[in-house]
Amino acid sequence: MSNESLANLLKEERRFAPPADLAAHATVQASAYQQADADRLGFWAEQARRLSWGTAPTETLDWSNPPFAKWFADGKLNVAYNCVDRHVEAGHGDRVALHFEGEPGDSRSVTYADLLREVSQAANALTELGVTAGDRVAIYLPMIPEAVISMLACARIGAPHSVVFGGFSADALATRIEDADARVVITADGGYRKGGASPLKPAVDEALTRPGTDRVRSVLVVRRTGQEDVAWTEGRDVWWHELVGRQPEEHTPQDFDAEHPLFILYTSGTTGRPKGILHTAGGYLTQVAYTHHAVFDLKPESDVFWCTADVGWVTGHSYIVYGPLANGATEVLYEGTPDSPHKGRWWEIVQKYGVTTLYTAPTAIRACMKWGDEIPAKFDLSSLRILGSVGEPINPEAWIWYRHHIGADRTPVVDTWWQTETGGIMISPLPGVTEAKPGSAQVPLPGISATVVDDDAREVPDGGGGYLVLTKPWPGMLRTIWGDDQRFLDTYWSRFEGKYFAGDGAKKDEDGDIWLLGRVDDVMLVSGHNISTTEVESSLVSHPKVAEAAVVGAADPQTTQAICAFVILRGEAKEAEGLVEELRQHVSKQLGPIAKPRRILPVAELPKTRSGKIMRRLLRDVAENRALGDVTTLTDSSVMDLIQAKLPGASED
Repeated sequence: MSNESLANLLKEERRFAPPADLAAHATVQASAYQQADADRLGFWAEQARRLSWGTAPTETLDWSNPPFAKWFADGKLNVAYNCVDRHVEAGHGDRVALHFEGEPGDSRSVTYADLLREVSQAANALTELGVTAGDRVAIYLPMIPEAVISMLACARIGAPHSVVFGGFSADALATRIEDADARVVITADGGYRKGGASPLKPAVDEALTRPGTDRVRSVLVVRRTGQEDVAWTEGRDVWWHELVGRQPEEHTPQDFDAEHPLFILYTSGTTGRPKGILHTAGGYLTQVAYTHHAVFDLKPESDVFWCTADVGWVTGHSYIVYGPLANGATEVLYEGTPDSPHKGRWWEIVQKYGVTTLYTAPTAIRACMKWGDEIPAKFDLSSLRILGSVGEPINPEAWIWYRHHIGADRTPVVDTWWQTETGGIMISPLPGVTEAKPGSAQVPLPGISATVVDDDAREVPDGGGGYLVLTKPWPGMLRTIWGDDQRFLDTYWSRFEGKYFAGDGAKKDEDGDIWLLGRVDDVMLVSGHNISTTEVESSLVSHPKVAEAAVVGAADPQTTQAICAFVILRGEAKEAEGLVEELRQHVSKQLGPIAKPRRILPVAELPKTRSGKIMRRLLRDVAENRALGDVTTLTDSSVMDLIQAKLPGASED
């Protein structure tokens, strides 16, 4: 970004107050902001007391060596005990922890008593394999209960886990095993995705032939698909059902220091050596348990919570495993995709389990928009009372569609901003407190300090744009990049002295509410104006014929960059003559002539990573007629061939 401020082009006037009944009985009230402002550390100490500690902490924050924080450092606890045992001891053993729904239609419900038994057996199995506190365990599994059980078993014995998304290649898996120096890998013969069985074990076998992975001594394999041709290395490979199934059903958890490593999670989409984000036990669990409780207005006795993420991403760590289970919640765990075996599968699951809270990504919401309003209308979604959004800024029209077609115009929508590095939600509406604005994450949660600054680290006034920074430490913050403290300092703390900055642009509106504008890499410089790709995309999606849009800046000798847009049309819309010009004029009317795209190309699909993020880098390659960069992280690399084939027919001034 240049010294020019981000242009604040998009205006949003719609407001949605909390439902009166929800506001009256909200889990967290407006007073939480005042409490946290008056005594921030006292506020977090109180949230830590929501957990069960073997040794209660007396010190909340040690910030004597910034930015290396220690939270609750003299306390001791066991994360798995907090997520499982204490609920059983409190008499909730019969409460369902996980409703598992497999993509083929198989299902099972796991109670907290079941979960305690299976986590204990898995902990005993890992101990038999020689895993001790501090050893790293790599987990490469589909979305099945054993993924959750494996993570909790690692936490139980103090072995930091490194979960690798099951869609990653053998090379990506190998680099993560090597960097973490993992000694055991937990995987499966395969999983079900998009209507078929997808093997996983071969990728592990291939990864373990790579240099630097030779210290892996055991591979624990879950039988999920029953494939008969599973390659086997005697002395290394062992079946889960054989080893775990014969273990004792009791295991005594040990308390660990609050700063004991809980997990390493490698950030996706990086180039070169992956960044292993390190989170520790006490502060992380405090924040994810509190934010799950507060942001989703949790009523554990009656709610059925469903986060549609994969456990391979931080959203799955924090809001499938640790946050909900620490709170004794009942949740749904779904193995497959939203369109298999049909495009109403998610809504069928909501109806089946009476889901009350749905937490998903804008890219999934826009896909459902594209498929048509009539699909969710076929299902009973009346159980839903809270809707959440995560992963990237949500376009206002996608927000409205979500609230209207999924929430029947009665459910609050909580649009959350956070990152792998922050551990838990940082900026979000509170559903019983906030008058919501479509497309805005709004204000930092109680106890969180965030603002928007300019190039010189000065806080921008209301109505201004710049860089989103965090100004005070928070419990769930990453402690470092695994094995590389200097990279941690250089990556997150060098741009603005004393402030955390991870690369997101943002603006404040006239009320001081925060709007995320995407990565600063995705800001376009057009004739001296910094324009956010997010705002142009949101304008395009507000057109009734557009379901999704991706915008990039392409080099232009006259304007520095020209705005190029790739759009997916809604199910009933057709690529008719004049549509492109209609869309260009729509953007010009909404945002001004400076934001009018030079080129708009209707496409069938957009290039997305397996976590659902649009790969704008590849679209820039197309727009600038360059050879494509690496496409191995895409869900479907053939998408780029289709886009390139259409490009000569693109319309431009």
